Amino acid sequence: MIQLDRLDAGRLDKARAIVRDLGSVLVAFSGGVDSTLLLKLALDELGPERAVAVLASSPAYPEEEQEEARGLAAELGARLVEVDTDEVELEAYRRNNPDRCFHCKEELFGTLEPIRQELGLEQLAYGATAGDEGDHRPGHGSALRRGVRFPLLEAGMAKHEVRAAARRLGLSNWNKASFACLSSRIPHGTPVTVEALRQIEAAERSLKALGFRQVRVRHHGDVARIEVDPDEITRLVEQRAAAVEGVRAAGYKFVAIDLEGYSTGSLNRTWRG
Repeated sequence: MIQLDRLDAGRLDKARAIVRDLGSVLVAFSGGVDSTLLLKLALDELGPERAVAVLASSPAYPEEEQEEARGLAAELGARLVEVDTDEVELEAYRRNNPDRCFHCKEELFGTLEPIRQELGLEQLAYGATAGDEGDHRPGHGSALRRGVRFPLLEAGMAKHEVRAAARRLGLSNWNKASFACLSSRIPHGTPVTVEALRQIEAAERSLKALGFRQVRVRHHGDVARIEVDPDEITRLVEQRAAAVEGVRAAGYKFVAIDLEGYSTGSLNRTWRG
């Protein structure tokens, strides 16, 4: 449970001021809590004519996540522009080296910049938060290189503060489970293919249908390694038969449970050593 007293009102006010200073903005919107809070602040401070959301779709994102994002944009009263991105077609992305996210963001921001210009908006922004720059986030390097703004990070807002602020502002997804693109389930050095992405998507969908909120299916060839929150591992074992059935139906031959539980960026160990 997120504690509201962990919200630093000064940092939220600073984020508001940074957003106001943008003048007008195209918000890279995914439906996650970070970009939703950023969009909410932009709408509040700039108004719907000067704050527009843009949703990018590709095989690396499940359709159910896209549908949820569309619903959230409508809930906020935001204008939503939709585009397709082709990062999965890029050789530098497909080969899945540790800089994969850089090439993803290059494709994303390169696609969004002409839209920003066409709409006559002054800035492009996305929902990076304080702490992202300390993790392995090569995509943030693309944002820096291209002059993309990140008001939440600039204001020093950490993830727990973003969630607390989202709850205080009445955002329905304030406690939404963290999500990263499906390619993040594939170990570095293993090529990203649309087939693997669809396999991962189907396996994770089957586990969410069993009621698991925070789920990752790490893709190791024929082996699916399931991560859920540590306090849900016992329940996963209890529902082992149904979990195995769903994951094998997605195309995996072997199903394993990671006893350590869900961990952000756990596959980074495959190249950090």
